[in-house]
Amino acid sequence: MNKPNCFVAQIDLALAPKLEADLKDQGFELGAPVYTIFQAKKKGVSCTLYQSGKLTVQGKEKEEFITFYLEPEILGNLSYSYPTLDIDQTPHIGVDEAGKGDLFGPLCIGAVYADEAGIEKLIQMGIRDSKRMQDSTILKLAKQIRETYLYTTIKIFPAKYNELYERFRNLNSLLGWAHAAAIETLHQKSGAKKATIDQFAGEHVVLSALEKKEVEVELTQRHKGEEDPVVAAASIIARAAFVEGIDKLSEEHQVHLPKGASNLVVEAGRKFVARHGRENLSEVAKMHFKTIDKILLG
Repeated sequence: MNKPNCFVAQIDLALAPKLEADLKDQGFELGAPVYTIFQAKKKGVSCTLYQSGKLTVQGKEKEEFITFYLEPEILGNLSYSYPTLDIDQTPHIGVDEAGKGDLFGPLCIGAVYADEAGIEKLIQMGIRDSKRMQDSTILKLAKQIRETYLYTTIKIFPAKYNELYERFRNLNSLLGWAHAAAIETLHQKSGAKKATIDQFAGEHVVLSALEKKEVEVELTQRHKGEEDPVVAAASIIARAAFVEGIDKLSEEHQVHLPKGASNLVVEAGRKFVARHGRENLSEVAKMHFKTIDKILLG
C-alpha cells in the first residue's frame, strides 16, 4: 500500500506542549502561522499543529519521524507503520535471521509465534524491523518478547558455521536448512499451521528443507518480510542473539570483535591472529568471507 505524501492525524491538544518541547529538542525550528498552534521544520520534515488539533506531517524524512517518535510518543498507535489491511492477523510463525553479513559472530535464526491477540500486542509494543533499531533497544525488546511469546533461537557459532558451510557449499542452502529447523521447532511447540519469512532466495530453498523435515505448514515468503510484526519480532530475537553471541566471543578471546565486514573488522582480525594464531580464526570468523584474505594476506 502506498502511503500518502502528507500524513494527517487528530491529536489531543493537551499533548501540544509536550510535542512542541520534543520538537525543539529534536532540532526543529518553530514558528506560528495563522490558525496554527505552531509549525515546526527541519531538513526533510515539516510538522504543523492547527488550533483544531489537526496535525500534518510532510517531507522526505517523515516516515522515520512518524514511526520512531510520533506514533509511540504522541499518537499511541501504529496505524501508519502497520495499516491494518496489510497485516496478516491469523496465528502464525515469523522467522528472520541476523549475522549473515557479519564476518565475526554467529549466524542466528529467530522464530516467534503469535495469535491474533499477540499480533495486536506486538503492534502496540512498537515492534518493527531490528535493522532500524539500536542494539540497546533490541536487547530490551527481545527480553519482553521472550517473556511473552513462544519462540525459538538457533545460534550457529563460527566453528559450527564453517563446518556446515563446507557441507552445504552455499549460504542460501544453509539458511534454508536453519529456517526450516526453526519453523519445525516452533511448529511442534505451537501447532501453528502458517509461517512467514523474509524471502532471501528462491522459494524452493526453504520449501525443500521443510519437505525433508516433513513439516506441514503454509509458508509465505515475502520481500521486506519485517513489515509483518511477527517477522519483525523474530528479527529482534535473532539480532539480540547475534549481539549476545558476538559479545560472548569477544569476551572469551579478549579481543573486541566488531560487527559488519569493514576495515575495523580487518584490523580486529589481524589483532586476533597476532594473539591467538591464524589456526584459531575459524573459532570467531566465517571463513568463506573475502575479508579473510585481507586479514591473512594483507
